[in-house]
This record gives sequence, C-alpha cells and structure tokens, in this order.
Amino acid sequence: MKKNRKHYSVTQMIWIVVKYVSLVFFSLVSVVPIISCVITAFKTKQEYQSTNVMTLPESWLNFSNFVEAFQRANMGRAFLNSVIVMLCVLAGSVIIGTQLAYVLNRFKFPGNGLIRNLFLFASLLPGVAMQVTVYQIMYELGFINHLYGYIIMMMGTDVISIYIFIQYMENIPVSLDESAIIDGASYFKIYWKIMLPLLKPAIVTACILKGVGVYNEYYAANLYLNKQELKTMAISLYTFTGPLGSQYNLICAGVIISLLPALIVFVVCQKQIYSGITAGAVIRADGCAKRTSGSGKEACSAGSRSPGSDSVKSGT
Repeated sequence: MKKNRKHYSVTQMIWIVVKYVSLVFFSLVSVVPIISCVITAFKTKQEYQSTNVMTLPESWLNFSNFVEAFQRANMGRAFLNSVIVMLCVLAGSVIIGTQLAYVLNRFKFPGNGLIRNLFLFASLLPGVAMQVTVYQIMYELGFINHLYGYIIMMMGTDVISIYIFIQYMENIPVSLDESAIIDGASYFKIYWKIMLPLLKPAIVTACILKGVGVYNEYYAANLYLNKQELKTMAISLYTFTGPLGSQYNLICAGVIISLLPALIVFVVCQKQIYSGITAGAVIRADGCAKRTSGSGKEACSAGSRSPGSDSVKSGT
C-alpha cells in the first residue's frame, strides 16, 4: 500500500527554504556573540591580541580574567547595589502600578480618559530627550549620587507596567468587587485581597520586563550615580575601557559574571516563573468568574454566569 505523500508547489518550497534559512540565520546572530564572549573570557591578553574572536583559548581553566574583573571593577559591591535598586524599584512599581490601574479601571471620573492618554503620551516620549529636564529636577531635589534618588526616579518611569495591569484588569469581572462590597469590604481590602492576587500573572510579566531593564540600565545609572561605591553592574563593566583601548578579555569575563546571578535565579525559579505567568485565570470556559472561598471551594460571582444558568453560588 502506497503512502500518501504531500506534494508542495514551487512557491511553497521556496517559502519553506526561506523560512528555515532565516531561522538558522537569526539563531546564529543571537548565539554567536554569546559564544564569542565566552571564548574571549578565557583568553589571556596575548591570546586575544594574536587570534580572532572565534579561536578557542589554549586553556579553559584560565579563570584569572574573572578574578581580575571581579576585583578591579568591585563587582561585589556593584552587584549588591544592583540588587537593592532592582528589588526596591520592582516593589514600588508593583504597588504604584497596580493601585493606579485599579483606580483608572474601576472608577469612572472626569479626567479618567485624559490621564490614560497622558500615560500613553509619556510612553511615546524618548527617554534620552527628557533627561535634561529630569536631571534638573533630580539636582534640585538633591537626588544625584544617592541610591534612594535613583530608585525613586526609576519607579516613576514605568508606564508600560501600568498599561499591562490595566489591560489585565479589564478581564476581571466587576461583579467580584460588587460581591465584596455587599459583604462589607472596603475598596482597599478589595484591592489587597482580590485584585492583587488575581493580578499575579501580570505582576510576574511586569517584574520580568522591569527587572531586566533596571539590572541592565547603563545610561541613567551612569548619569545619576557617579560615586565609585554607588556603581551598578552595568557601569562596573566600563572600568576596563579607556583612551588607550579596551581590555575585551576582562570585559567579557565581567559580562559572564553579571549574567550568572540572573541565570541562576531563572534556573532555580523557572517553575514559579512559568506558573506565575500561566496561573491566575479569571474567566472559565463557562463564563464563570473563578474565585476561591475561605473554605477552599470555588465560587461564581453574580453577573459572571453564562446565559442560561439557573443558579448563582456566592463564596464568602
């Protein structure tokens, strides 16, 4: 019995070839710089100057570049500063962003649309073009060369996260708020006990985007943190650049050192990261808003039942 073979036209074959060639090309574009960085990090200064970037090092046990990069760039202190800034910025951004999203989404008042449009307008402005004004404000407030000033500035530039929270909150039924108000809950309790847990997937997404941006931020950190003891990881890598040339073997070693903490966190917490992104579904297939009562039982809020349902259960 002959198997049915799928026949492709000339156009389809060309498209398949182009698709896979482009996939291989962009994969190489993404991977080759990382491979080159790893190879260069294990080379001595003489090896780097006498060979090309893809030539393998003589010894993969040459860790002197890593030791020298860590010590000369004071990367231990820089990593501590980066962690402090990142954690404070993420905590502040989540609290401020979710509260703003809750107010803009749940309360209708004059100027609501204007505020949303202003947020959109602010997100379209180039950050570099605004630095003259921002720097003057930071200088007048005495925030230059202070970690707390830099943290406040970074928390106030998170418009994208606010939009993520607003869009996700659109899928949360208002009936949950109404049921809680009937039970005597205040607006803050609704936000803290209902909205914040349901926003977990959006919070994880926003934290990943914001955390990577804050950890890798160079321009703003270099502009507002000029003291040696305040440098972050991104700034510390530029210790090995100068008018007489750059020590790329040490720079690559520093890059790998700066990547290791994020890689370790991802490997250890990848289950929690993935579950945080995929969990927290609000609407079930039958149109019922899924809640968990204090006894652990699921409940459906009034107004969120699908058409034709004849009973409504409420969770307390």
